[in-house]
Amino acid sequence: MSADTLSAILVSGVVLGSGYALMASGLSLVWTTLGIFNFAHGVLMTLGAYVAWTVSDAAGLNLGLAAGTAVTVAALIGVGILLERVIVRPFYSNRDILLITVMTSLAAMIFLQKGIQLLWGARLKQLQPLVAGNVRILSTTISAQETLIIVVAPLLLGLLWLFLSRTRIGRGIRAVGQNPNAARLIGINVSQLFIVTFALSAVLAGLTGVLLGSVRLLTPEFGADPLVKALIIVIFGGLGSLVGTVAAAYVMGLVEAALTFFIGIYWTPSLIFLLLIVVLLVRPQGLLGKVVR
Repeated sequence: MSADTLSAILVSGVVLGSGYALMASGLSLVWTTLGIFNFAHGVLMTLGAYVAWTVSDAAGLNLGLAAGTAVTVAALIGVGILLERVIVRPFYSNRDILLITVMTSLAAMIFLQKGIQLLWGARLKQLQPLVAGNVRILSTTISAQETLIIVVAPLLLGLLWLFLSRTRIGRGIRAVGQNPNAARLIGINVSQLFIVTFALSAVLAGLTGVLLGSVRLLTPEFGADPLVKALIIVIFGGLGSLVGTVAAAYVMGLVEAALTFFIGIYWTPSLIFLLLIVVLLVRPQGLLGKVVR
């Protein structure tokens, strides 16, 4: 393998891993705190990209995209709160909440996806990049927008870690994730933190859409493939482990970049699933997950 090939795989893998890490962290946060999978998470990414596209298209290029990002954050907070109220809250006391929320979140995904198609149409769209031009990393040239993804994703994940570890609300979310009943006994408003978790997860998905919407074409199914990858990553990294999720995202990005280069894009998804099965046979708890007894 030449140095140029290795450089191309590494850079491509880091770009993919950065996007996957940001997407999967929101999904992992909901699982860790509420113990459910939100299958509407991918369409929240799509919605964020379309909201940013609408604002930036009306207001101009870079300034418009910055305004679109701000509007996206506000809009996704509202959508996240609404989803928690409608598809999760009515079933908190139901012993089958995991199965029920799979169905309700899938219903929400279909509803939102069809709503996006109705509002914006099926024609392809693309966000203007926040930064133009190209950047050379190692011996590989990538767009400045992809470089922005490499830089911004770890910064956002670092802010998420600081929020969860250093703020009162963040520590409350972690306490609820460890034991919601014990959290209630010490006076933590669990229901309120569930809302915060859903809103924060929706914002992470929306920001992922804004970042990736400048390097990929937008369609109503824009978030479908990243959702599948995010599910794989959350399981691969270890359910309940945010650090494991981020680590698994970058591993997955590098593996996908290497497989795509050597065997092509057609067989890559199948081999990624095969890799997941092999890892779970060796470590059923995932890379950094803990064994529950």
